[in-house]
Amino acid sequence: MRTHRLSIAVLAAGVLAVTGCGGDDDDDGGGGGGGSEKQSAPSGSGGGSAVNLSATEFKFDPSDRSVKKAGTVTFKVTNDGQAPHALEVEGPGEEKETPTIEPGKSATLKVDLNKDGSYEFYCPVDGHKQQGMTGEIKVGSGGSGSSSSDDSGGGGAGY
Repeated sequence: MRTHRLSIAVLAAGVLAVTGCGGDDDDDGGGGGGGSEKQSAPSGSGGGSAVNLSATEFKFDPSDRSVKKAGTVTFKVTNDGQAPHALEVEGPGEEKETPTIEPGKSATLKVDLNKDGSYEFYCPVDGHKQQGMTGEIKVGSGGSGSSSSDDSGGGGAGY
């Protein structure tokens, strides 16, 4: 009888181990919060689009960008100016902002731009927006696709 219970326990442990491994195969992130990772995967091939921006006094270069598909857009902002800057993007139903970026430093911001259209980005630091430090990103059919960065993240001012 004891051998029978031991066999059942070993079998149960094996089933749990196989079930756990199956979860890891479906989840490229390796664990925790599988639902959110699966939601972000359909946002486009390669996990979304990337946009590179340079911040100086008082402009973003380029200030007019577009991406082909709605979904997660990753902004990489490099402060090439002399003053601190930041980036704020107003997307559908959300606003996201980087921390202050010191001169010579960079920051990354992921924003869910899940609807076609045009969205504003700007520097929220001390009146920089009012001094013209703004830009626009066009998403999907809301944009021309001519300066899309869905390819290798380039397309712009020689990054």
